[in-house]
Amino acid sequence: PPSALEVTVIGHQFWWEYRYPALGVVTANELHVPVSDPSRPRPTFLTLLSADTDHSFWIPQLAGKVDLIPNRVNQLWFDPPRPGIFLGQCAQYCGTQHGKMLLRVSVDAPDEFDAWIRAEQAPAIEDDSVTHGRRIFERTACINCHAVRGTVANGRFGPDLTHLMSRSTIASGAAENTPENLRVWLKDPDAINPKSALG
Repeated sequence: PPSALEVTVIGHQFWWEYRYPALGVVTANELHVPVSDPSRPRPTFLTLLSADTDHSFWIPQLAGKVDLIPNRVNQLWFDPPRPGIFLGQCAQYCGTQHGKMLLRVSVDAPDEFDAWIRAEQAPAIEDDSVTHGRRIFERTACINCHAVRGTVANGRFGPDLTHLMSRSTIASGAAENTPENLRVWLKDPDAINPKSALG
């Protein structure tokens, strides 16, 4: 229906990319969708693509399992009746880190979803506390893989990092997103996700 939210899901080894084409939002590893109740239906329609090998999108409490296959477009929709966090897993062996390719869907109340979209659409906030880190990021190989809106970084191999600190988890859901875990992830990725692409 016209009220449906459309999201493009792209499976990568070993993370998830979420694109909201009509809303201009790109994020990674945490899918946000609005709750859909009978008085105000708002189903979510997913276009499923693969960037590399076979993956499978499976959130048992929301919908069945649908494969993502290179050079093929698959689709899935769900109509979440209540807010909450719904967990899933890539259900197709896709390589050595398949077991860490977790799925996290946040079904938000309509006003919370709208607030999340507005925050994601906003430019990244920069203050003196991040200026040094930005300089390091922009002068190293990080920008070859990652994008950050408003900077020279426009890589597409790794997740978009524009609003990284708004996410609950890092490393495809393998660790809570805290400053301590982020330091470990950058310094020694294998400590969180062995054989990761960063290691």
